[in-house]
Amino acid sequence: MDLRIFTEPQQGADYDTLLKVAKATEELGFDAFFRSDHYLTMGGAGLPGPTDAWITLAGLARETSRIKLGTLMTAGTFRLPGVLAIQVAQVDAMSGGRVEFGLGAGWFEAEHTAYGIPFPKEKFGRLAEQLAVITGLWATPVGETFDFDGEFYQLKDSPALPKPAQAKVPVLIGGMGAKRTPELAARYADEFNVPFNGLDATGTQFGRVREAVAAAGRPAQSMTYSNALVVCVGKDDAEVARRAAVIGREVDELKENGLAGSPAEVVEKIGRYAELGATRFYLQTLDLSDLEHLELIASQVAPQLG
Repeated sequence: MDLRIFTEPQQGADYDTLLKVAKATEELGFDAFFRSDHYLTMGGAGLPGPTDAWITLAGLARETSRIKLGTLMTAGTFRLPGVLAIQVAQVDAMSGGRVEFGLGAGWFEAEHTAYGIPFPKEKFGRLAEQLAVITGLWATPVGETFDFDGEFYQLKDSPALPKPAQAKVPVLIGGMGAKRTPELAARYADEFNVPFNGLDATGTQFGRVREAVAAAGRPAQSMTYSNALVVCVGKDDAEVARRAAVIGREVDELKENGLAGSPAEVVEKIGRYAELGATRFYLQTLDLSDLEHLELIASQVAPQLG
């Protein structure tokens, strides 16, 4: 069972704060440090302001040595696919081959308006072409060129450089779309993620993806299934309540929709997701100053998961 720390820096975190969390993630034995890709807070002042996902990961690539690094999810509206392929390949090389690449269509229109980023109406078709371009560039043998003639993107005689350090950068796709999302995952993804949904919705979506994987002729075991869930663990009820209050949430709501409560309660809830096929969890950590929270999870939750 992989436990990964997932942060939301647009809510207010500078690079130094993220570095402290990433180093704690590594030292405490977690599998990976992931972050969102947003430029605008979704509540609160968001001070000192946004940090760029791939610039952050480039820095962390040089200041960590073991943990995987990635995004849930890189916004497809923020970057041209050719440029993004270069950026991710470079960070992968800088990390010694520790990048995992999550890509989504982009959805938060207000952040596009705030920073002058075009927000196209047709995002899913663009996402499909972005995946084709990025994976195609990486897979092109050195010395050969890559061409692509799509509706949204055209590339001609690209040298398809640089290459990532890994022979195959793991690709993550997620979401709750009933048809096109599972089909896209079956075509391109190594991992499928269900974000912030309960057991029933998770089971339904995992089932759709399994069907799409089978229809694509892929081995069932070639897809990893994961969940992203907010985490709020405490040694006792008072500590759980304190941590919930800090992030502006109610304990009962967190227990219903996330991983909250005592270590035993959280282990039991993870087990229920695991019965549906999840083998990896992205623990959305909203109070980045509370490193004792990570220590508790590492010492009291992780050892019970095997």
